[in-house]
Amino acid sequence: MKLRPWEIEARFRRHAVRVTRQRAAIYAALAEDTSHPTADELYRTVKRQHPMMSRNTVYYTLGALRQAGLVQEVNVGHEVARFDGNVTVHHHLICRGCGRIVDVMDEELNRLAVSSRQAGGFHVLGYRVEFYGYCADCQQTRPDAVEHCG
Repeated sequence: MKLRPWEIEARFRRHAVRVTRQRAAIYAALAEDTSHPTADELYRTVKRQHPMMSRNTVYYTLGALRQAGLVQEVNVGHEVARFDGNVTVHHHLICRGCGRIVDVMDEELNRLAVSSRQAGGFHVLGYRVEFYGYCADCQQTRPDAVEHCG
């Protein structure tokens, strides 16, 4: 999703995040990228338009944006953290072959609940549903992939 500069500034202000050109560029790049990139992938993307951008700035900014609730870390079965600019309630499809992560928007999944008996006094703040399997590309390159699902 392409964000206008004033939209980014308004979001930052709502979440008490100091607005800088570098932070806005990192956030805009992440908001436009639905692949759930790693910090290094995001760094390479942003560096093309902002050659003076440092890797440390990207890492620090992602931490600040995550803490402010503007991005979320998606670290599901991957060796490194990946980031999601979509902080609305949603879930994920995760490919066991290539590591691809796809957003799943489903109102029925959003209504899942744990009974108070099962929760045993646990106060649930949220949840995320993750579906694991093999994407269409991996199924074509690995015919045995479908047998391993589940």
